[in-house]
Amino acid sequence: MISNRPADMPLDPGPADGATPTIESSPATAGASDEIRDPVGENLRLEEAETPEELVSIWESEGPAPSGGLANLVSCLVTGGLGLAGMALSWNLGLGSLVDPGPGFFPFAVALIAAVLSAAQIFLGRRGGDGEKFTSYSMAVVWGVVSLAIFVAVLPLIGFEIPALLLSFVWMKHLGGESWRSATIYSVLVVAAFYAIFVAALRTQIPHLF
Repeated sequence: MISNRPADMPLDPGPADGATPTIESSPATAGASDEIRDPVGENLRLEEAETPEELVSIWESEGPAPSGGLANLVSCLVTGGLGLAGMALSWNLGLGSLVDPGPGFFPFAVALIAAVLSAAQIFLGRRGGDGEKFTSYSMAVVWGVVSLAIFVAVLPLIGFEIPALLLSFVWMKHLGGESWRSATIYSVLVVAAFYAIFVAALRTQIPHLF
């Protein structure tokens, strides 16, 4: 076999026995290796925060950009309007009294809290910043509100057991990311606990099937 190697070129003896051959990296190869990121680098960075201020600084640098004052005002008006609508619907269900609460008592209380917090956010919340821009994860809030409105609408018609079971399952499976098994078990446990507390123990007038 004829070799094209010049006669004056020394032969490469190769690696010695037991030695590991070394590969010289070119600038392009070195640059590519430097760009490889540790998949757990972000978690390690959070764990290295020694003070709450450093942790907040990391969250702010990695979080969404501020939404601005106008978006903060609009979101507060929307949540405040939903709170007022919930209060009106709960009032129609009947509030009852503290001793004998009606089916709309607890929904009215939740809607009232939402309306009050929305009003407080308009006047006082700006001190804490302008909030965050809406992202794809913000749609989870929309679906949560829609499902909750459906729950309130069908509650006086068919009782709370079936709507509460479906609501809990949707929230845990599609909004919380739980598995089918976990979402089913937790939903049944939530409805059972709700029934035991508000129907069997407190004997409230909330609509129920059993």
